[in-house]
This record gives sequence, C-alpha cells and structure tokens, in this order.
Amino acid sequence: MTDKPNRQKAAEIVRDAGGEIIGRTRLQKVAYLLDLAGFGEGFRFEYHHYGPYSDELADAVRMAEAFDLVHEEERRANWGGAYSVFTSTTKIGQPAINDRTRFAATAARIDSIELELAATAAYLAAAEKCPDPWGETERRKPEKATGGRIERAKDAYRRLRALPTNTPLPPIA
Repeated sequence: MTDKPNRQKAAEIVRDAGGEIIGRTRLQKVAYLLDLAGFGEGFRFEYHHYGPYSDELADAVRMAEAFDLVHEEERRANWGGAYSVFTSTTKIGQPAINDRTRFAATAARIDSIELELAATAAYLAAAEKCPDPWGETERRKPEKATGGRIERAKDAYRRLRALPTNTPLPPIA
C-alpha cells in the first residue's frame, strides 16, 4: 500500500488489467482479488449482493474519471440494461509487465458472472472464514450458480491460484 491518491490506485487497476475492464462488477472483483493476492491498493471490501464490494473503489474510479485517468463509457446490453467500459488514459502511464499485471489481466478476462462467483467464494473463505465457501456461494447466488458456471468459476479460480502472487489465494477450489 502506498500514499497514492485513491483515484490513481483505481486507474492503475484498470491499466494493469490490460487497459480496459468491462463492467463495474468486474472492476470490483478484479480489485478484490488483487487485494487478496497481495497486489491490492488497500481498498476496504464488504459483502454486497454481487459479492465483495468497495465503496472507496467506486468513489475512486469516479474521481479517476474526473481527473482524466480513466474513461468510463456506458453501453446498452442486448437485454436492455446498461454496463460500463473502463479504459485507462495515457495520463496514468504504461503498465509494467510483472506478476500483478499478469494476475490483473487474467482476472479481467474471466467471464463476469464466473468471476463474481469465484471472488464471492474467496471472500467467504478469507473474510468470513466460511468452511464451505463454494456451497455458500451457490446458496447465496442460486440463479448464477447454474449451467456449469460454478464449475467454470472453480476452474478460473484454480487458474488464478496457479499464478505467482505476493500472498497465496485461499485454497478453496
């Protein structure tokens, strides 16, 4: 953790994830998993409906946009809802190629619902010391844990655990 402003920390998450993160939920989950892996920026996370969530991060990304460190474009989804696409600007600089950027980019490429399931299970294991985080994730998110998604989320989490990190992810997969 550094003394950087939160807006810069949020912008660096987007930059380090490959310069683009699609969706507010994905941004939150990538940031949480970075934190859990020891690459985080010190944002505080709590459990919300979509899993680990940080009000500080939500505020920071708005400030990052105000300072032209990231750009947020709202788009319409096929089903009629809206989603955001966050892109880093040249003001934040180029990312280094290191374990953090590889981890962030890998997490950002995971399907958004599968990433939400994986981050939720990780949060339940790490923050709530839940003895069966995958089962509890399925219980809390029955509509999302269907159609093979929970198995794909477990596979995605195993891939993240296999990457070099500063702190090992909890062995839940």
